[in-house]
Amino acid sequence: MTLIMDDIHKVLKNVRSDYEADTFGTQEADDNPIVQFEKWFSLAAQANLPDVNAMNLATCTKNGRPSSRIVLLRDATEEGFTFFTNYNSRKGNQLIENPYAALNFFWPELAKQIRVEGKVEKVDTKVSDEYFLSRPLESRIGAWASEQSQIIESRLVLEKKFLSLKESMGSEVMRPPHWGGFILKPDYFEFWQGRQSRLHDRVAYTLNNNQWSKATLSP
Repeated sequence: MTLIMDDIHKVLKNVRSDYEADTFGTQEADDNPIVQFEKWFSLAAQANLPDVNAMNLATCTKNGRPSSRIVLLRDATEEGFTFFTNYNSRKGNQLIENPYAALNFFWPELAKQIRVEGKVEKVDTKVSDEYFLSRPLESRIGAWASEQSQIIESRLVLEKKFLSLKESMGSEVMRPPHWGGFILKPDYFEFWQGRQSRLHDRVAYTLNNNQWSKATLSP
């Protein structure tokens, strides 16, 4: 174990990256952070980056203990950012008992990062139904088979349950009641542009009285 940790220590000690990319300040930043998000997301999409809609989702228990994981953004509008999950999962339970969360998008190839914070609520059941039916059949069956975040005896148990459901459910697989969408309604954005010598550009947006204000942050 010590040898392994020594190797990790050596690697971490020597990992260095300097960023030579775009510049970004309040003058270039759109007054509307949703519009600015769309601009950067489009750049990432046009660059054909893998999993361009992957984002880190950070949640907390009601007592303030955080956890995070990668999920996929499925919609972004003026209202907010939508993703889908099992409501009984760890993140689902945390979002229900403490309905605030943070998102983080990172595209290292572009040296760009976007942080989004806000309040979270369930989307309308119609939205969840429509998205669920757009998923591949086996993904829909998987939502029924998986008791997400729960301890299971083995992978084999999960696979047997999946195959049994696949045989019994046929092709008309509707959304389970414990599965659906959340929307994060933002009140804070931060756009980070990597720069040389760790002198990164950071522009923050804060929502007050339904009006966005922006400011430059020190790196």
